[in-house]
Amino acid sequence: MPWPRAVRLKSDRLVLEPLMIGHADEMVNVLAPRVLYRFTGGEPPSTEELWERYARQVRGQSEDGTAGWLNWITRRRDGGPPIGFVQATLHRAVEGMTADLAWLVTPSAQGHGFATEAAQQVAMWLHSIHVQELNALIHPEHEASARVARRVGMRSTTVSHDGEVLWRKRLVAMDTR
Repeated sequence: MPWPRAVRLKSDRLVLEPLMIGHADEMVNVLAPRVLYRFTGGEPPSTEELWERYARQVRGQSEDGTAGWLNWITRRRDGGPPIGFVQATLHRAVEGMTADLAWLVTPSAQGHGFATEAAQQVAMWLHSIHVQELNALIHPEHEASARVARRVGMRSTTVSHDGEVLWRKRLVAMDTR
């Protein structure tokens, strides 16, 4: 069974565009500030590295097909350059699917609720395609990401992985009558 594909999403202030390889040229600036890697580690990617990464991600699934990949580039609805991204990695479960969420907003656009708005929009869409559970791994000191997770309806758990805390939200099945 094929994995769902990302679709264009809109919220009050944002447009979430399905990832394309060509987004690499714009996203290199979004991902350039080193402060973004304080909790996750790593270095800002080069344009070439982003082209390679996005070429893999736009396939929409892992090489072995066991995970689906959905990626959106976030922009203000009134136009302009990207301000971030949202990712959802899908896994098949006994009933339906689960999604591991991640979000990022470049520092110059932080503090305005954009990460929350984008993550909520993706969460609503995932619910509409029958995803049963949302998960996010968040560094225990990353208060901004914890606030986003809370606003999306996630709760922290006692489970940790590589020093990050698992946040989770179980989604209620939608009435399809």
